[in-house]
Amino acid sequence: MNLPEELKYAKSHEWMRITEGGVIEIGLSDFAQQELGDLVFVSLPEPGDSLEAGASFADVESVKAVSEVYSPVTGTVIEVNETVAASPELINESPYEAWLIRAKGEPARELLSAAEYKALLPQG
Repeated sequence: MNLPEELKYAKSHEWMRITEGGVIEIGLSDFAQQELGDLVFVSLPEPGDSLEAGASFADVESVKAVSEVYSPVTGTVIEVNETVAASPELINESPYEAWLIRAKGEPARELLSAAEYKALLPQG
């Protein structure tokens, strides 16, 4: 399973990356996309929407189910990934390049390193 070391992870299976300009990119982990299966629809928030760490900000729909996506950040959405909204399968193909939103804000304290996140995942 792919778990880039430079990212932080939420127990709810989202990842976040802080870019050079202090912008936070948020997406679904490789584990999450594998568990969900083939993604067919993504419902994203609007730029300017508020985010609260631990609260749902989006939905993803797979051939199996609809799942909520939880924010690892308290802040504001500044951009949504329209490419992923139009082609949700990109999350399955490349979960760490297919970010869902970009935000400004404060990351949650309880985010995990790659090693800590891996320890939470079922071994197999």
